[in-house]
Amino acid sequence: MQQKIHFVFQTTQQTLDAEKVLRARGIDYLTTTLPKSIAAGCTIALILNEESSEIALSELMEAGQSPECVFDENWQRKKECASAPVQEEIYLDFNSTTPVDPQVAEEMLTCLSRDFGNPSSIYSIGRTAKKAIEQARTRVAALIHAKPEEILFTSGGTEANTTALIGTAYALEEKGRHIITSQIEHKSVLSCSKFLEQRGFEITHLPVSRYGIVDLDELDKAVRPDTILISIMYANNEIGTIQPIEEIAGIARKHKTRFHTDAVQAAGKIEIDVEKFDCDLMSLSSHKIYGPKGAGALFIRNGTDLCPIIFGGKQERGLRGGTENIPGIVGFGKAAQMAVDKLGEIGRLKTLRDKLYEGLLQEIPEIILNGHPEKRIPNTLNISIPGIEAEALVINLDLKGIFISAGSACTSGTVEPSHVLTALGVGDELAKASIRLSLGRYNTENDIQTVVTAISSIVARLRALKSST
Repeated sequence: MQQKIHFVFQTTQQTLDAEKVLRARGIDYLTTTLPKSIAAGCTIALILNEESSEIALSELMEAGQSPECVFDENWQRKKECASAPVQEEIYLDFNSTTPVDPQVAEEMLTCLSRDFGNPSSIYSIGRTAKKAIEQARTRVAALIHAKPEEILFTSGGTEANTTALIGTAYALEEKGRHIITSQIEHKSVLSCSKFLEQRGFEITHLPVSRYGIVDLDELDKAVRPDTILISIMYANNEIGTIQPIEEIAGIARKHKTRFHTDAVQAAGKIEIDVEKFDCDLMSLSSHKIYGPKGAGALFIRNGTDLCPIIFGGKQERGLRGGTENIPGIVGFGKAAQMAVDKLGEIGRLKTLRDKLYEGLLQEIPEIILNGHPEKRIPNTLNISIPGIEAEALVINLDLKGIFISAGSACTSGTVEPSHVLTALGVGDELAKASIRLSLGRYNTENDIQTVVTAISSIVARLRALKSST
């Protein structure tokens, strides 16, 4: 039978090293030369070094053995080396980051070329840059129904969270040194909490239900006379669960405690109105709403004191020194404006997400939904698939041009279970078998069917491989 090469792996490393990499990614058959025969249905990896790759590729083409894709030694896809048509890519990791919208890029380009002035300068091109920042501030404020003067621009969601927690802690440490947060917060919040603990602050990490929701009674009981801040995320980045933010804000007001929420994953996906619930601080990020990386914002309600964590000039009302990132801020502003205009497509994303879940459930009945079935942002689906390792599934989907995220974080060569899923009570095995699929503006119904088919076929193969070893 004629053999189809699934991909070519070019490497200058030892063959054994390449084999370890490939074996870990669910490859069935490894070879340095094209085999004459092999069992049908197996995935072949042809390992070449850089010197022989071009010759070997030419020989494969002549023999009709078109590789589906080619990788280099850093596991980077080299599409230009493959003669076979590359299928259209499907991106389902919009909670990780989003592509910059062309309209956003167009406005940024003006700042990168023509309107390049320093906004602190008093001459005309400096005033033009300052005007661009203030227009962006107004646009970002409109996304959450805030006042423009309540928006502080940052380098992203992580800096916004850091400013909220550490800035509040240092501003209010004479009043108290107790902070309340949850076990499923973003790593930036958890890292800040650890930092503050090491400096004498006491942090209460509230548990969550199996759906990822904070117990309001437990929160109320946790507040003490020396509690200076409650920080609970609006929507979780892994499972999409939405917290009862208005009720949490009410508890904070009842105890006259400051309230911060990380809304990085909520903004642009659901309607947010800071006038309807009494939060003091809210974190936002540009690259989650089709804006550029390197730009974010912290909503600071008028009258809320903060200690700056970045010192320098008087930019951003003296709360963040340093010349502003004009292109990033302008891009963020345009992305926020577009997000407001596109809130109407929330229903479309929810429909696609539900079709994705239903399709996978039909093909793989054992899948387990992680997070709340209803109270979650409309684009997010997190599931555990028993009998597979999520990393192997992610890599095999990557070979097909489909990009999703594993529900676990790889660190130093070992796969650690997601702290979010662990907090939900999900066991290590299922946590390591979890994937997150997060949809976005450009996904279609055809994408959904393609992904369902791809995942179901790969899962069947991975399970077969596992049972045969």
